[in-house]
Amino acid sequence: MKNLFLYPLLFLLLFISCKKDNVVPDTSSVTPAMARDSLYYIMKQYYFWYNMPEATSVTDATKGNYKDPYELLEAMRYKTLDRWSFVADYDQFQAEMNGEFVGHGFRVGLDGSDNARVAMIYSNSPLYAIGVRRGWIIKKINNTDLAPVLKNVDPSVYSNLIGPSQAGITNTFLFQRPDGTEVTVSSTKSSFAVNTVMLAETLQLTSGPTGHLVYDSFITPSTDELAAAFATFKANNIKDLILDLRYNSGGLLYIAQALASYIAGDSRQGSVFAKLQYNDKNLAENYTFPFIKMTSSVGLSRVVVITTRSTASASEAVMNGLKPFVNVISVGDTTNGKPTGMNGWDIGKKYSMYPITFKMVNAQNEGDYFQGIFPAKVLPDDIAHDFGDREELCFKEAIHYLENGSVSAKSLQEFYRSRQFSEKPAWMNNAFGPNK
Repeated sequence: MKNLFLYPLLFLLLFISCKKDNVVPDTSSVTPAMARDSLYYIMKQYYFWYNMPEATSVTDATKGNYKDPYELLEAMRYKTLDRWSFVADYDQFQAEMNGEFVGHGFRVGLDGSDNARVAMIYSNSPLYAIGVRRGWIIKKINNTDLAPVLKNVDPSVYSNLIGPSQAGITNTFLFQRPDGTEVTVSSTKSSFAVNTVMLAETLQLTSGPTGHLVYDSFITPSTDELAAAFATFKANNIKDLILDLRYNSGGLLYIAQALASYIAGDSRQGSVFAKLQYNDKNLAENYTFPFIKMTSSVGLSRVVVITTRSTASASEAVMNGLKPFVNVISVGDTTNGKPTGMNGWDIGKKYSMYPITFKMVNAQNEGDYFQGIFPAKVLPDDIAHDFGDREELCFKEAIHYLENGSVSAKSLQEFYRSRQFSEKPAWMNNAFGPNK
């Protein structure tokens, strides 16, 4: 098994079963109805909750009531727990998973004083090139005050203001820099490769040299970026790690396996990282991902993870998988709560279908964290400060824990959950497994 998705995230054509006698139609002939029928089979056979009322209520006789796989999935999805199964356009999905991005390349949110700020920005984005960083206030977009838009409960208002994810769309921003000065910038949405390692640095703490890794998503480009980060960490003989996964909503399971293996070290090679448990129709598919040997593994005993409600799936799998072997504590907000993952089916290179197909547990068979993983210290996402700023609340708390061996006393800091908008597609809240 490989390429499992753990994203709150293809086999080719109409593989409506795994038998060798499947007839594969011409890709140009794949219609929405044909894709719908393929998904119907997949859901009946592989969906983790195939026996729940939503899934069983759709039958051979009624599946034709749904015009395409999008409608069928919504009808069959087990809504009590499943917030993640999705159908996506094949080309768009492939581009996203390969790190291709169209947009301004930033994430925006409200701080505790209702200022609209940049919460995250990719280093290859047009705005980053002119100096825009996390923490900058965005006062206006296209002459519209942004903060009231973000406070609106309808996300379509922001989407209409910023426009679709298409290259060539230009928006005008009025930014306020950290020093209080303002600058007006016109930015045109473009296609560029995203970086998944937002920051990798070595800190000199009283507890010893410590790695600090801000990591955004488990996608294909991550392999080289993580290798470079951990080569530096190993060269600097880090003793501990602050792992910032606050916006990391998941991705490829084999990359999560690699990250966990870098952290756990070679002594854990062969031990269980994650066990995948399929439904009772597919018990033969159950599979174990072990810790593996990595060139620059560091073999740590302590990791502090910074989390928010956007920390999902593959990120949670890393935390849960390390737990039996490493002292893993988290600060920030409760995670998304997705101990599941999905296999993928590509239908005629027109649709990518990813229903939930398995649950993940660690070496101690722990994995029912549907309510999320709770932090040792609850703190807001302090978007007024950049990553690496020691005044940023979560980063500051992580350092305190490593230097003192415990979280700080209760503070007067009021908790708030920042309302944020990302250019990432919603389906990236997943952990992805192998294609079928």
